[in-house]
Parts: sequence; C-alpha cells; structure tokens
Amino acid sequence: MKCSPESTDPILPCACANIRRAARAVTRLYDQELSGTGLEATQFTIVMALSRTGEISQGILGDFLGLDSTTLSRSLRPLIREGWIRSRPGDDRREKRLDLTSVGRLQYKELLPKWERAQERLRQAMPDESWDRMQRTLSEISNAASRAQKSR
Repeated sequence: MKCSPESTDPILPCACANIRRAARAVTRLYDQELSGTGLEATQFTIVMALSRTGEISQGILGDFLGLDSTTLSRSLRPLIREGWIRSRPGDDRREKRLDLTSVGRLQYKELLPKWERAQERLRQAMPDESWDRMQRTLSEISNAASRAQKSR
C-alpha cells in the first residue's frame, strides 16, 4: 500500500505498527499536559494504578499495566526516590510490594486535573461513538494478544 508523503494517516498492514503509532501519539498528548511536573505519562499511569489497587506486588502491577519488568523498574525508580511510592519486600524475598505514600496520594490528586485535561482533549477530538468503540477495541486487542502469546 502506498501513501502520499503528505498523508497524516498512513495505514500499514501491520497491527503492531498501527497500535504503536497510536500509542506514541496518545503518550505525546498526555506528556504535553504533564510537562513541567517532572512526570511522564507512563509514571502517572503507575501512580494512578496504585491509587486504585492499593498495595500490590510489582509483578502483578507490571502484568496489569502490560509493562515488562525492566521498563516498570526504570519508571518506578524516580517515583520511589521522590517518596511517591513505597517499595518493601514481599512474603517471598523475590517479590516487591508497592504502595503509594501519603506524598504520592497528594501528588496524584494535584496532577489528576492535568490527566483529565489530556483525556478530555483526546475525547473531544473524536466522535463519542469512536471513543466508546476505541475503549472496547483496545481491551479486545489486549486480551487477544495475551491469548495468542499463551497459545504458542
């Protein structure tokens, strides 16, 4: 399939390429709203997840967010260093347990309006039915990819 150089919407015959392209564009939007906070969208997502789950093992958090261990550890480091997240050993010494600190909960509440602005900007750029369909489709894609990995 050929695309003109001016095309802003090249559709490649590759699910991975199209999903990654969309993910990068969305991440840039959220990073734009979070600029000046010292936090990137991935880190805010971790903080948001912990605000909803409470204490959780690092492995389960990684699975929940779809992040490999190395990426999650790299994203956690500054959050732990700044005192937003507490890391403690789990029952199994290989396990780490993570939880938001009071500082992390406060920072989350302060930054949530920025995340909400990014969310609203994206939502306003799409018809309502596309937004709803996107949410369902992304969930289906994640589940299908997980099943496909396990079937190998």
